[in-house]
Amino acid sequence: MQRRTLRVLFATQIIGGGGTAIGISVGALLAAEMGGAGVSGLAASAAVIGAALLAVPATRLMRTGGRRPGLVFAYATGIVGSAVVIAGATLDQLAAVLVGMALFGGGTAANLQARYTAVDLADPQRRGQQLSLVVWATTVGAVAGPNLAPLADRAVRGWRLREYTGPFVFSALAFGVAALLLWALLRPDPLAVARAHARSDGPAGGGPASRVQAREGWHAVVSSPSARLGLTAVAIGHVVMVAVMSMTPVHIGAGGHAHGDVLRIVGIVVSLHIAGMYALSPVVGWLTDRIGRRAVILLGAGLLILACAVAGLADHHTGQLTAGLVLLGLGWSGTMVAGSTLLSESVDVAIRPAAQGFNDLVMGLAGAAAAALSGVVVQVSGYAMLAAISALATAPLLLLALWPVRARAR
Repeated sequence: MQRRTLRVLFATQIIGGGGTAIGISVGALLAAEMGGAGVSGLAASAAVIGAALLAVPATRLMRTGGRRPGLVFAYATGIVGSAVVIAGATLDQLAAVLVGMALFGGGTAANLQARYTAVDLADPQRRGQQLSLVVWATTVGAVAGPNLAPLADRAVRGWRLREYTGPFVFSALAFGVAALLLWALLRPDPLAVARAHARSDGPAGGGPASRVQAREGWHAVVSSPSARLGLTAVAIGHVVMVAVMSMTPVHIGAGGHAHGDVLRIVGIVVSLHIAGMYALSPVVGWLTDRIGRRAVILLGAGLLILACAVAGLADHHTGQLTAGLVLLGLGWSGTMVAGSTLLSESVDVAIRPAAQGFNDLVMGLAGAAAAALSGVVVQVSGYAMLAAISALATAPLLLLALWPVRARAR
């Protein structure tokens, strides 16, 4: 059952990841064209907020019906969001575009929740590796997605759609295919099977899933030191990544490139950044199982700091900016894979979806705040200052991860 689950998730992550990446890569450009650079960060912010808030109803469906209905619901919401973005851009209504971007976040919510699905039936000694395999599957679609943006824009030019809206047509199609595959093939549901096995092992498996409330997931996380560290790693890693990545297309657009070259350069830089996020995640998962969750979290935090330094000092040098974004992706991968694994194994299976939903809610809201503020910081103080502030944001994670080490040394 676990092998079948991983195969289904692998296929749908490729498709869904491509749908998410192709829309996100041009969302900031569309908002900047409609409202100026100062509001460009609101597009990414809206998508991140949407992903965070949509994790709540998605995990509620998972608590009562398993992983399948929750994942399908999230992708379906992403389809609606794509349509709203296209309509808002066509009517020149920035507010509608931002609402659409929030609903578009359903695709991100589905991609993020899929990593937890890989853990439900995993061997305890291989949880990090199998979670990372699902994260890695997003690489193919996510790397190809931004580079397909110019083609997608040209493909729908005869439909009289506004520039930068073509990628959202492709996003809607990708989300639809992923949702259909999950609905048809994710059987038996891995979470339902895991709960049945937990109940058969004794009372430690927990009560009926339908009686598990979201506040119990919050309590389970805050009452466990390991779960708190996992949540902090995921949230801060996401904050740093979203803040720097969401403003990089705008920074490139302000670099004096010809208008026709902006999408091409953005596609290359974002694709390599996404490759950094996902391509080496199996190695990150192997390290998570081999050297420990905490060590990989610290490694990820260090890479995030290095990434901010490289990108912040790059000015408009595309090669150095690309190197910084690749390092940013690698640091995110370390905090995401190790943090998610640590949190998932630190709570009981009956309450796991609620705890995971709370984790993604916190991660999303924190990332959304970073995306919204990043546009203001870039407009007032520039991209280099944004990178410096993002590096400082890792301080709480470093303190929390190093505190037990210092205590043992004393």
